[in-house]
Amino acid sequence: MEAREQKGLEIAAKSKLQKADDGRWFVPSQFGQRGTYYTVKPDPAKPHCSCPDFELRQLRCKHLFAVEYVIQREFTFDEQTQTETLTETVTVKQTYKQEWSAYNKAQINEKEKFVQLLAELCKGIEEPEQKMGRKRLPLADVVFASAFKVYSSLSGRRFMSDLRDAQDKGFLSRAAHYNSISRYLENDTLTPLLQSLIEQTSLPLTAIEQDFAVDSSGFSTCRFFQWVDAKYTNKELITKRDWVKVHVICGVQTNVVTAVEVSDRFANDSPFFKDLVDATAQNFTMKEVSGDKAYLSANNLQTVVDHGATPFIPFKTNSSPKPARGKYHTTDQRNYMKRKSDLWKRMFYYYQFNQESFLKAYHKRSNVETTFSMIKAKFGDSLRSKTKTAQINEALCKILCHNICCLIQSMFELGIEPTFWETQSVT
Repeated sequence: MEAREQKGLEIAAKSKLQKADDGRWFVPSQFGQRGTYYTVKPDPAKPHCSCPDFELRQLRCKHLFAVEYVIQREFTFDEQTQTETLTETVTVKQTYKQEWSAYNKAQINEKEKFVQLLAELCKGIEEPEQKMGRKRLPLADVVFASAFKVYSSLSGRRFMSDLRDAQDKGFLSRAAHYNSISRYLENDTLTPLLQSLIEQTSLPLTAIEQDFAVDSSGFSTCRFFQWVDAKYTNKELITKRDWVKVHVICGVQTNVVTAVEVSDRFANDSPFFKDLVDATAQNFTMKEVSGDKAYLSANNLQTVVDHGATPFIPFKTNSSPKPARGKYHTTDQRNYMKRKSDLWKRMFYYYQFNQESFLKAYHKRSNVETTFSMIKAKFGDSLRSKTKTAQINEALCKILCHNICCLIQSMFELGIEPTFWETQSVT
């Protein structure tokens, strides 16, 4: 690709070209004053541009190349009739078939299968050693009771009958007091354990999921903003609740969550992208990863490519073919920055000039929105806990319950048989 063609590609990607009714195009100057436009006539027989380069050379300039890229017409030529046919691509709304028979069976048997799978999952939890003090409730029982309570969507007192019934069926050693369940959620050591259990519930679907989507959503809490902030800073805060932000990456076919992080309400999305993708890549063979513009960065694109997958993250309106430069001091850092720059440029042009193909893959990102909708519709969009640690653990319990429900759906729809802890236990 010659230099003028490359510059024309950049103009078409970054600038807005205007077309007149008589077929003329107005192309902005790439490096001239703001508001300077050149008139282009993309006539195949006699192309013309008002720029000095074309006037001097009488050959195609970068502005003509830019118009040609924008037009992007596809012609088929018939040698016998000597005619050209313009082919237009029509986008048809895609619909999906619902396996109602499998769905109905999964919903009818969900609660029974849920307690069975949850009990089997909790069997792999290793009990920490206790050297002194009153004997604690087994950690497996704590996790079972906490997750089952979130699944039931009942208050602690009304949930006790379900917990006693689970004890009678042998799913836990003893039914804890309802206050004990709330207190155990305030234990910060429960957070990494719940994240490990969420990862474990996604493993039976490793052979099914190849494409993934990343996003975040907020879960409101029962706590309002502090009165002092509402009174002296912003009076509108007095009617607004606090919330926590849940960042997930999920498979686009079964909506199972493969990794999750919980942050405060003001945390940015982009820094969580790498950890979520890296955690998923440890268990899954990744083919595509999609996310919205909040995750756009050269580092995030490179993270996906490093795992052998293709990133589908749309570029912003002010994005350019060149990413922001970073500082580097060694040869390895310089080579890494060059790879990121080349990747950014390739994905930028792919997004600009192959949008139909790009958007077809990017459409899969809507499945992560579906995932959050499933979680909030079934288990609620708010948290009952009052402390920050308990709110994080309660949010993780919602994700864990969602994953088990996805496994149950897959049992009836795809015929899988979930098995947990085939190699090791978690502490």
